Amino acid sequence: MVSFIVQAAENFCAHQIRLPYTVKSLLPKKRTLIAYLDIETKNGEKYRVYIGCDAILIQCISEIFLGEELSDMETLKDMLLETTNMIVGSAKVLSEEQQTSSFTISTPYFSEYDYFTMNTDGYQTLYVANGEMTIAIKAL
Repeated sequence: MVSFIVQAAENFCAHQIRLPYTVKSLLPKKRTLIAYLDIETKNGEKYRVYIGCDAILIQCISEIFLGEELSDMETLKDMLLETTNMIVGSAKVLSEEQQTSSFTISTPYFSEYDYFTMNTDGYQTLYVANGEMTIAIKAL
């Protein structure tokens, strides 16, 4: 499941914000804006997907989409929620296209602006625009 979300995040970097990126299996060691949403597979399995972006990256995304050079915290939170929705929505389409599993997604929620310390089942971090985006998943 996390592979579809990481692939969708890679597509987001390449096609939406059009910036190069690298992927590593590391957790960020700095404060991160974190959002989550829940997904449910066809067979009833439930997962919580976390997407966290540091302030540098989410400001970069905000500037690309909104044209704002310096966004306030509420705008950054909203941009993270929209980014989370776009990435997980894209992962849903990718999983349906490969006919491996399909899932429904819930509304994204802002969790916190803190260090990424959640207990998760898997994670990957994309390094893009001098910032970081962490994708993590936890079975519920």
